[in-house]
Amino acid sequence: MNTLLLFFLMVCGGIAVAVQPSINSRLAQKTGVLESSCISFTVGALALLAVVLLSGRNGLRGIGDASWWELTGGLLGAYFVTMTIVVVPRLGTATAMATVIASQLAAGLMLDQFGLFGMRQIPFDLKRGIGLALLLVGAGLVFRR
Repeated sequence: MNTLLLFFLMVCGGIAVAVQPSINSRLAQKTGVLESSCISFTVGALALLAVVLLSGRNGLRGIGDASWWELTGGLLGAYFVTMTIVVVPRLGTATAMATVIASQLAAGLMLDQFGLFGMRQIPFDLKRGIGLALLLVGAGLVFRR
């Protein structure tokens, strides 16, 4: 895939991440927080299972070769979705997303710095530090009490 298409796909992903908590929070008003999170993950898992089965690729055969910690992504995702369901109605979507984005960048910089989880090591530098600082200031400006 070319870079422009990848960028566009991530923009769509960012929009989806911003819209999802509001949808899940509305569902939570009818079902409950944990129930809404469970429904969200179940619908997503079923959709992905259909794509995996219809893609004709390797399927799920490689799961036996995975380390235990490589299977924890779903737990982290469940935590994230549940927290957004709790936070968005109380603080608003923009505040929740600004906090998430700033936190993601800070964690991403640390992951890059140390090349954690077998990823490429990218050293922390002044430019990245300024980017993080600006994002933290932006998140602080969006936060409302």
